[in-house]
Amino acid sequence: MNTVTDLPSLANRRAICTSCHQLIGGTPLLQLATTGAGSRLLLKLELCNPTGSCKVRMAREMVLAAEREGKLKPGGHIVEPTSGNTGTGLAMVAIERGYHFTAIVDHHASKDKLRAMKALGATLVYAEGSGTGPSTVERRRMAAEIAANTGAYWPDQHHNPNNNLGYRALAQELIDDLGSGIDYIVGAVGTGGTLCGTVAALRQRRCNVTSIGVEPRGSILFGGPAGAYWQTGAGAPGGFEVGPNVQLKLIDEQLKVDDIDAFSTARVIARRIGILMGGTTGAAIHAALQRFTTIEAGSTMVVLACDAGEKYLDTVYDDDWLRERHLLSDVVHQRIQRQLDDLAASVSIGAADSTTVTEHAS
Repeated sequence: MNTVTDLPSLANRRAICTSCHQLIGGTPLLQLATTGAGSRLLLKLELCNPTGSCKVRMAREMVLAAEREGKLKPGGHIVEPTSGNTGTGLAMVAIERGYHFTAIVDHHASKDKLRAMKALGATLVYAEGSGTGPSTVERRRMAAEIAANTGAYWPDQHHNPNNNLGYRALAQELIDDLGSGIDYIVGAVGTGGTLCGTVAALRQRRCNVTSIGVEPRGSILFGGPAGAYWQTGAGAPGGFEVGPNVQLKLIDEQLKVDDIDAFSTARVIARRIGILMGGTTGAAIHAALQRFTTIEAGSTMVVLACDAGEKYLDTVYDDDWLRERHLLSDVVHQRIQRQLDDLAASVSIGAADSTTVTEHAS
């Protein structure tokens, strides 16, 4: 079993790694847009982590904490309900640490996430569901039952504080790259760990950041009526008891984004910059674009791009799948394109204005 001590910083990372956990973190920042007023919209490309998701950060932290606390012994068994990204993270960590992993899943999850977990050696156990939303409550019941009957360790990502603590390194990376000048941070909220954990760590480091949380319309994390939604990995359906890792006091602005806007944004971004991102990342970018033009001049807004899009080729990026669910809209695609075009134009206008001022001054 490999021993993991301090998390490696990007500066100290070895050119040649000997274990996959050494590849976690150190993800790049990509500038998506700027304004003529000097503000910039950056994407923290967490999709560049192993397994294509930020969730591998907290999967590792939960397992290491369980080992320290004596909850996991060599050759042990891990069970967790998951829509896929936490599951692939746990599957990877289980391989390195010598554990068996059982994922409690449903058919609402991306098929490629399910295939990825199975390819990494996980045992998949399916919960029954309606097919129009995640069967979160039933998956949790089944995980608790398996843990009680077999002695398996259930990390319980919704209630495990090490979920949030797994994002301390992400916060430090942002500070290393941007200093304390991070004015806004935007992220999709599911278990709460990614956004709340990052925001908590940033504020502990005296970064006065405004946080914007995003969930699917139809989710009940921020209140409001429950409804069906197709975004996976964020939000919570009606009847779900929200865990303590969703710390609303750490989320300054709470926004809901519907599936059409989320998926359309991901698809437009793919065609525009050449990177496939997941639907909940599309939702976070959509919310950021609505807010970006109203922020103070010279501000920096960071979107946590938490999930790679290759797992959604048969859903978010499949026209037929979207049409069957009335989620494909040329009008919305065109609106998002215009938003990005207008931002690009504002930079040109701002540069021209600056040149004019300089000429008058001379």
